Amino acid sequence: MTSVDEFASALADEHGLAVVSTADSRGRVLSSVVNAGVMPHPVSGDAHVAFVSGGTATRLGHIRRGAPVTLVARRGWRWVGATGPAELIGPDDPSEGFDADRIRLLLRAVFEAAGGSHDDWDEYDRVMRKERRTVVLVRPERVLGNG
Repeated sequence: MTSVDEFASALADEHGLAVVSTADSRGRVLSSVVNAGVMPHPVSGDAHVAFVSGGTATRLGHIRRGAPVTLVARRGWRWVGATGPAELIGPDDPSEGFDADRIRLLLRAVFEAAGGSHDDWDEYDRVMRKERRTVVLVRPERVLGNG
């Protein structure tokens, strides 16, 4: 078994890029590429894999239904995958204690955990609001790789 720290290292090696996969209600897998990072959960402090998703992304429906999330980071032939349940925090997925301002700051924190930086945070915030972006926090129950 691999650790979440090894997953974080693999993400850093690949500039935060990971393949994210969820399954629909019929078991069909949907995969895409996201920028992800490992960060403390904003309430519990436990290490979670986090990324930001567009408000209309199909994966959000899968997660709302309880589908687990798998993220895989790779560099060459080295890969590490993390799988677990996910929590959503965003304008369409309210969470106790997260008002609009705290969601705004969490979106920024996830972006930075994934290696991002921005020259105009006000513009970043505007786009996140317009696209109804949602934070996805995956609790890595299983981390495997060949690393």
